[in-house]
Amino acid sequence: MKIGNYNIGQSYKPFIIAEMSGNHNQSIERALKIIEIAAKSGADAIKLQTYTADTLTINQRGGLFDIEDSTSLWAGRNLYELYQEAYTPWEWHDAMYKCAADNGIICFSTPFDDTAVDFLEKLDTPAHKIASFENNHHPLLKKVAKTGKPVIMSTGASTIANLDESVRVLRENGCNDLILLKCTSNYPATPENSNIRTIPHLKELFNCEVGLSDHTMGIGVPIAAVTMGATVIEKHFCLSRAEGGVDSAFSLEPDELKALVIETERAWQSLGVVQYGVQESEKKSLLFKRSIYVVKDIQAGELLTDKNIRVIRPGDGMQPKYYEGLLGKVAKINYTEGTPLTSY
Repeated sequence: MKIGNYNIGQSYKPFIIAEMSGNHNQSIERALKIIEIAAKSGADAIKLQTYTADTLTINQRGGLFDIEDSTSLWAGRNLYELYQEAYTPWEWHDAMYKCAADNGIICFSTPFDDTAVDFLEKLDTPAHKIASFENNHHPLLKKVAKTGKPVIMSTGASTIANLDESVRVLRENGCNDLILLKCTSNYPATPENSNIRTIPHLKELFNCEVGLSDHTMGIGVPIAAVTMGATVIEKHFCLSRAEGGVDSAFSLEPDELKALVIETERAWQSLGVVQYGVQESEKKSLLFKRSIYVVKDIQAGELLTDKNIRVIRPGDGMQPKYYEGLLGKVAKINYTEGTPLTSY
């Protein structure tokens, strides 16, 4: 499948998405800079989030409207106020899409309601992303699927039954190009709860491209995910964690994003095929293998012993498997020290 001009699949390098989220800190200048630096760092796409506080929740306090989990990055925050801080103003989108195009990077977004889908379609967005917490929002899934655009859907906090329902809704409403992202909905997540062995299982279950939406620190988990078959990697991105931002604590900085792009491609390149035997590139190294060599002059009629023949490098003599059978044999001709024993 393709998103924009990028091919996505096992035959192509991983498609790397830099997630801006709310890391613009309500500055359009910072938002545009994030796009420029993401492109320079080698990302294939920049992803936005298109919502308002009112399209996500209501302005209410108490109960689950307040984040009481003491381990959360947003402990003590009210949902409505948090989303007010994190949202990306819709009037910025046109400039951000243009900035991405000018910098040779794809721009698309996560819509959180029907109005956001309609808005993004007017920008001719090349794809739509469904967040983990929206993947049970069947009306939204239907709306997105009917656009006919590729859909990328995260799978965090979801059962197989939930995902099966959601995938059916997407496919029954016109989604032909689907990517599922293994996701652990902790912020940040840990390698221990990433469970990336799920990736090939997801691919087998739903017969689609599968990747990783990663909230761990660093780039080790995404690299490992590529070895498990991930063809898409999504990571949150910021200019500097020290400058803060709602998601900055688990976001990559520019040098880390560069490393992610390089190392995931190396991981993909290393997969290759099932291979045994001597590769063309290895032939020149055959001389470093062991073989049987004469290590002391031998006269015809003299016994071959461990004092005059040895298994050493280089590798142009008889194979070592013949060594033990040669010991005690009588030399038929003269042999000179430092020459390979090529026949007997």
